[in-house]
Amino acid sequence: MFKKMIAKSTAKSPWIYHINTGSCNGCDIELVAVLTPRYDAERFGFKLAGTPRHADIVVVSGPITSQSKERLLRTLEQVPEPKCVVTIGSCPQSGNVFKGSYSVEAPLEQYVHVDVAIAGCTPKPEAVIEGLYKAAEILGKKREAMNQ
Repeated sequence: MFKKMIAKSTAKSPWIYHINTGSCNGCDIELVAVLTPRYDAERFGFKLAGTPRHADIVVVSGPITSQSKERLLRTLEQVPEPKCVVTIGSCPQSGNVFKGSYSVEAPLEQYVHVDVAIAGCTPKPEAVIEGLYKAAEILGKKREAMNQ
């Protein structure tokens, strides 16, 4: 009974945990802009989580640096299943302008499964909302699969 009630209440309120792995902060600003009243991603139920243990969707921005890689992987392990991993911007997908640097270990897909990749440097707020919405749909399908 309680599992059904929890599943129903969390289905429409995915919590986001944001991890910056060495970005220029352009994508971070766009993600924050999406949560403000102008774009209002909260109308879809998205909220920022203060800890990875409460998150449903993890948003990764920036190239994966040597210094941040282990911390990122440890943080992703703390997120309960089912979870969605979303990359925002070109950096976690390819390394972008930082590719080839001695301290960059991008792309993120080498280390974990990425569910949604939001392209652009920096992506527009509309693209961020669309990517988060796709992640919420994937999360719902993962939850259904776990409950069967």
